[in-house]
Amino acid sequence: MDFALIMFIALLVTGVIWATDHFIWAPVRGRAAATLQDAGEPEAAVNKARHEPLVVEYARAFFPVILFVFLLRSFLVEPFRIPSGSMMPGLLAGDFILVNKYTYGLRLPVINRKVVDLGAPRRGDVMVFRFPGDLSVNYIKRVIGLPGDTITGEENRVSVNGVPFTYQETGVFVGQGVSSEMTGSRIFAESMPGRTHSMLEMDGVPPGYRNNGTWVVPAGH
Repeated sequence: MDFALIMFIALLVTGVIWATDHFIWAPVRGRAAATLQDAGEPEAAVNKARHEPLVVEYARAFFPVILFVFLLRSFLVEPFRIPSGSMMPGLLAGDFILVNKYTYGLRLPVINRKVVDLGAPRRGDVMVFRFPGDLSVNYIKRVIGLPGDTITGEENRVSVNGVPFTYQETGVFVGQGVSSEMTGSRIFAESMPGRTHSMLEMDGVPPGYRNNGTWVVPAGH
């Protein structure tokens, strides 16, 4: 479900109804009420002729609210829910976060096209992006590779362009609720150039899940 598209349609519908009433329907009602008043009709009849339809009342009430939320969500901050435990212990599954929408530039809502460039991702940034294999799925991951970098992963250890990250064990993780399944995992401080963050490592992970390999980040990615 594209929430931005739904909000845009709601904004368009309420705006059109409100504007049409303001410029067309309301003057017509006003003239009708004035005619009844000049004819000496009862005040109740005059007020009934002047009264705006319920759909217009709702449109007038909801349009500014939808506009505010739409602009806030499109250009300032957007809420996201953490879908998995891949960012533990910093972010837990089910957590809600607010994402800065203008760190890397301003994008037009719905069509998602960048119109103002304000910067580029830096190593260590935590970013939300659309999964290239399914654009309806949002991923929340940490940036470790920049354009042209060679990334190597071996036994849960990462190196970039031949320079390994450093790891220091700092404790044992004790989870609660949805994070309890990771209780007992070891907590490591993973240090990359200029950034240090916490990560979890669970013993006994089968070799096939360790994602060993080397990758080159393409230009523009």
